[in-house]
Amino acid sequence: MPDFAVNLSMLFTEVPLIDRFAAAANAGFSRVEIQFPYVLPAADIAQQLQQHKQQLVLLNAPAGDTQKGDIGIACHPHRITEFRQGVAQAIDYAKELNCPNINVLSGIAPVDYDTNLIEKTFIDNLKFCAEQMAEADIQLLVEAINTQDVPGFFLHTSQQALHLFDAVEHANIKLQYDIYHMQIMEGNVIHTLKKHLNNIGHIQFADVPGRHEPQTGELNFRNIFQALDDMGYSGVTSLEYKPSVSTTESLHWLKQIV
Repeated sequence: MPDFAVNLSMLFTEVPLIDRFAAAANAGFSRVEIQFPYVLPAADIAQQLQQHKQQLVLLNAPAGDTQKGDIGIACHPHRITEFRQGVAQAIDYAKELNCPNINVLSGIAPVDYDTNLIEKTFIDNLKFCAEQMAEADIQLLVEAINTQDVPGFFLHTSQQALHLFDAVEHANIKLQYDIYHMQIMEGNVIHTLKKHLNNIGHIQFADVPGRHEPQTGELNFRNIFQALDDMGYSGVTSLEYKPSVSTTESLHWLKQIV
């Protein structure tokens, strides 16, 4: 079975973020990820990781002003300086917390800009990230997000991501493959995972529809996890879902599937 991590931004939200490390440890998780850890000092996070013998496996680069609806700004031509300052902050956190992966979100394509300029901005920013993160021995990850939940999100399919990777021309870039988003956009999950496995650095999952825990929707996670084993996938597979009940209750599938 996969090497599971738990996303502390979406699970164990019954308690404040600082207390979710303990909650995850009590549920048996030694690996965690946080979408945006910047609400806490890195030193406080480090203390929690050490206390609970956990590894932080992933964080996201700052995504702009989330209170105003930003969900990434890497493709925004007018916000390059802001984006790259956020990348520097993400690298500082990742280095202090020994986090091996940083995920970068393209964001929603801004209006009033030519599509070619938007794509060029995103490619240039990814080149910058790949180089900066390689120097810090951190893996750059890039995630495609479905356009049903986030209309207008610029990067929304695996194939589009791989096209951009070719343009970036840097070894330090991989796909963060989110099963939930890609089931909505592409379907045929097992085939797609196998086809793109060499370009996948991290996997996240939730069931479809609803983005809840396994066994609440249409996906057969027993088959998906077995297929990942059969493919030889050795990376982390992270729970990134919205529990339909309490987080602890939502983990019933672990015993039933695993």
